[in-house]
Amino acid sequence: MDLSGIPHIGEIFAITAPLSWAFAVILFRWAGERVPPFTLNLFKNVVGLILGIITILAMSDPIYRPAPWQDYAILIGSGIIGIAISDLLFFMALNRVGAALWSIINTGYSPSIILLAIIFLNESLNLLQWLGVALIISAVLAVVWMRGPGKSIPRKQLLAGIAIGLLAMFTQAISVIMVKPLLERSDLIWNFNWRLIGGLAFMLIILPFRKDAKQVFRAFGNVKDLTRMIPPSIIGTYLSLMLWLGGMKYTQASVASALNQTSSLFIFVLAVFLLKEPATKRRIAGLLVGLCGVALVTFGG
Repeated sequence: MDLSGIPHIGEIFAITAPLSWAFAVILFRWAGERVPPFTLNLFKNVVGLILGIITILAMSDPIYRPAPWQDYAILIGSGIIGIAISDLLFFMALNRVGAALWSIINTGYSPSIILLAIIFLNESLNLLQWLGVALIISAVLAVVWMRGPGKSIPRKQLLAGIAIGLLAMFTQAISVIMVKPLLERSDLIWNFNWRLIGGLAFMLIILPFRKDAKQVFRAFGNVKDLTRMIPPSIIGTYLSLMLWLGGMKYTQASVASALNQTSSLFIFVLAVFLLKEPATKRRIAGLLVGLCGVALVTFGG
């Protein structure tokens, strides 16, 4: 299905993706109070793939289509890195620092994209863009001196959350760089499903080697756990990921990444109003500094 004829469809996808993702983050934070990160990530990928397959069958499109094996390898590899690994790291970081502080760490996504573009695409930054990177790094480092929801987060837990969160952003950026050229010349739903197949297959392969394998499956049959896992899985894995891929496909990567980064603002606001996490002056300042850095990196070229 080609939507390129709809005016500004890429920008529409790119701005609605972070809004839906922000709601999903709040719900994932709630689910994470009961469900471990690996279990939650596995479940959301199962739900996302089921919905993706239903979608592609409803459109009478084939799940497998003639394409170079390299295309399948790229999609599967992108899914392993961006869905299995990056999303697991995201859940681990979210549990450690909370949604509001995560919204600041999330601004590290743009510098990750820029760094990879410099290394692999021979791109360069001007002075304004380097200033933007410095602002984002400053905002992330400022998280170390911020207080957690209701009480001070232990320093060791906070530093671990920051490190894991930044690694999540970096691995997500790798998956984006990998799949962007393929997105521009292939079907959106097909891309969506094969990335999820890659991520889910990788998790199922390593599952038998985990000591908590039985507990993982037990959560799938627990009504209380399912009640918390299903809503964010539908919103975050199906709706948000579909919109994110649509934004990457139908508009420039730089524009899409800038609009995607507004998820930091949405997450922060929702964390304050829905999770009752404190909106301290330091947190607001850190968020604004990070978003200013994103703006300089994206539009300073």
